[in-house]
Amino acid sequence: MTNIDATPDPLILTLEFDAPTFAFFDDLRRQHFPAALNKIPAHVTLFHHLPGPDAPGIAETVAALARVEAPPMVAVTGLRFLGRGVAYTLESAGLSAFRGRLAREFAAGLTAQDAQGWRPHVTIQNKVAPGEARALLAAREAAFAPFSFTAPGLVLWRYLGGPWERRATFAFGENR
Repeated sequence: MTNIDATPDPLILTLEFDAPTFAFFDDLRRQHFPAALNKIPAHVTLFHHLPGPDAPGIAETVAALARVEAPPMVAVTGLRFLGRGVAYTLESAGLSAFRGRLAREFAAGLTAQDAQGWRPHVTIQNKVAPGEARALLAAREAAFAPFSFTAPGLVLWRYLGGPWERRATFAFGENR
């Protein structure tokens, strides 16, 4: 973890991928997401909008909880049509329970989007015509084979109105 200063900009918390999993998803995102709109790498969002002024406390809470959490196994179970895009669906009881603990810690500052149910996924395409999205979904489903990966940690980002700035990384299981 790096030293975190308060910021007026919102913060985003994502899951960190291992290198092969990141390469797989990010390559698909670069291929299928409209290039002019693809300002961020492939990711799994745990929280979309945490309060930037609380950045030091958020980082401290995430670090403390991640430190005692075993790196979760995450299953890539299928694909989902987003209307104007495509995402890979993920399942992980351990990661969902961990996110639930974070949500309870951050409850007072969560937006409606972050307080609602969580359906983990990796978006590889968005903001295209529905027909284009359906064609990609069909192609990816035809080639799909479930797989799993172990997530090494979490990444905290600062939202910059489009692109994101990486602020800190938190490893799972540092004190296990």
